[in-house]
Amino acid sequence: MTKITHVSQNSGNNEWYTPTEYIEAARSVMGSIDTDPASSFIANETVKATQYFTEEQNGLTKEWKGNVWMNPPYAQPLISQFANAVTDKFISSEIDQAVILVNNATETKWFQKMLSIASSGICFVKRRIKFLNIDGKPVGAPLQGQCIIYFGNKINLFYEYFTQYGSIFIPYK
Repeated sequence: MTKITHVSQNSGNNEWYTPTEYIEAARSVMGSIDTDPASSFIANETVKATQYFTEEQNGLTKEWKGNVWMNPPYAQPLISQFANAVTDKFISSEIDQAVILVNNATETKWFQKMLSIASSGICFVKRRIKFLNIDGKPVGAPLQGQCIIYFGNKINLFYEYFTQYGSIFIPYK
């Protein structure tokens, strides 16, 4: 019998770390990473955000500043809460820019809100990102593809740094 992998079989583990190249591309676009609202001590060794919030600190309850990098937990309801928070904070000018790495959950309300209200650009990654475990080793491919969403006015830099990872789309507003 063939084993079928589907997003509904997700492990629920929220501790997957982003490979360095995506974080460095985000830093190159924004100039700095000031806030990572969904992080950990280990993740911030790579992200190097000026301020970061752990699961225990609950970044959803904190003030975010400047340029935001975010690879939020993908489990519900956290993914919706973080996606809505970054969108609302950008629209209200509480933050300057954001680069957000999420599943390409195009059918969800939170994804549609990000794209239609706040996004300046989106990169649909051409391969599933191999996230890293706590030891920095790649884990198997995720069950769903990813995209990287940009909020800000440096769309040319976003295109320059992220086109190597996938197709870039600019939303019509």
